[in-house]
Amino acid sequence: MSNFNEKQIHILQVAEKLFAEHGFDGTSIRMISKEAGINVAMVSYYFGSKESLLEKLIIYRTSDLKLKLENVLKTEASPITKIENYVNLYIEKMNCNKNLYQILHTEISSPKRAIDLKAFSEVKKNNLETLKNIIELGQNQKIFKKDINIALITPMILGTYFHFHSNKPYFKDLLNLKTETAYNNYINNEFTTHIQQTIKSLLLNESN
Repeated sequence: MSNFNEKQIHILQVAEKLFAEHGFDGTSIRMISKEAGINVAMVSYYFGSKESLLEKLIIYRTSDLKLKLENVLKTEASPITKIENYVNLYIEKMNCNKNLYQILHTEISSPKRAIDLKAFSEVKKNNLETLKNIIELGQNQKIFKKDINIALITPMILGTYFHFHSNKPYFKDLLNLKTETAYNNYINNEFTTHIQQTIKSLLLNESN
């Protein structure tokens, strides 16, 4: 778990807001320092380059998810419950950090992007390893099928969430979600349950 002091956290939160609003290329260190109420040298002192700041932002927002997912693996729960909890944590984290995932989705899909998002790649690899361990546990207990493409499970979760969230006005109208609270409650309940059921239908042996 990486530790950041209050000043660093303030800078990261300001940068996250500006990156989400203006894009990575559209946001300068000067803009971040002005919005944060500090001088440019302070941003450079703590984070160096803008690319490094983005990597630290990823670490700040995702390091606790890694620990929580690893704790899911360590529990005495059944593999089915572990999968349900894994999915729930993933969606909960994405929904709480919409700005970060919007930034990452934009930067990674950009054909001109030269940023090496090593921090994000490491986070994804670690989380995938935890998922793999949960599924292998279920396979050893003959609860889950053997022929599972584990690498494609996380993209299913992310892709469905991104599609739902990027079409938020449409789904709010379709599902009669009149407030932001109603929208978030839908994500945390019906939406999460749907994804859990979808993933379990891919994993479970038909005899279970």
